[in-house]
Amino acid sequence: MRIVVAEDLYLLRDGMVRLIEAYGHEVVATAATGPETLAALLKWRPDVSVIDVRMPPTQSDEGLKAALAARREVPGLPVLILSQHVEQLYARELLADGAAGVGYLLKESVFEADQFVDALQRVAAGGTAMDPAVITKMMSSSKQPIDKLTERENAVLSLMAEGLSNQAIGRRLFLSESAISKYTTSLFGKLGIHDDDSSNRRVLAVLTYLGLTGS
Repeated sequence: MRIVVAEDLYLLRDGMVRLIEAYGHEVVATAATGPETLAALLKWRPDVSVIDVRMPPTQSDEGLKAALAARREVPGLPVLILSQHVEQLYARELLADGAAGVGYLLKESVFEADQFVDALQRVAAGGTAMDPAVITKMMSSSKQPIDKLTERENAVLSLMAEGLSNQAIGRRLFLSESAISKYTTSLFGKLGIHDDDSSNRRVLAVLTYLGLTGS
């Protein structure tokens, strides 16, 4: 994969570069400010980027704004936000454009290199990788609770939002992969998400779960 790393702290940025390269991927550019991030994203159009939220010059939400601006120019450009903070307004905007390839992880929740690289790969492939804490924060302000689903279907959809495959969800819930497939088919139907080659049903389900689209 061709990857852009946007992080203003040198040690963390350098560490991510070394980690990514150790897994056989190529870091095509790094950035330490919001404007540098946007320029790198538009120039390289990477397979995926990892971007901090708070970057110079304002140390507020420059990184997330750069990601949003880049995805407006290049719809579906895969972006993994890696931050210490949950910026609900811009996070919802990032997800609500309906395009796949989005992740939002909290730095404190990343405990293993494999976990981080796996999230990058899922986002690059057009999936999602959402931190449970981010999901909880966004759900708490959602005006569209999912009341059509059973408790088990909600559990499956919550793990789907994290970006887990049916097989991984099955392991987490101690259920067979075929059982998870039945739950996903059922919840897709309840949410009015039909089999359509032009859309990613899993992403649409996650957006509905987070209250970012109509059911």
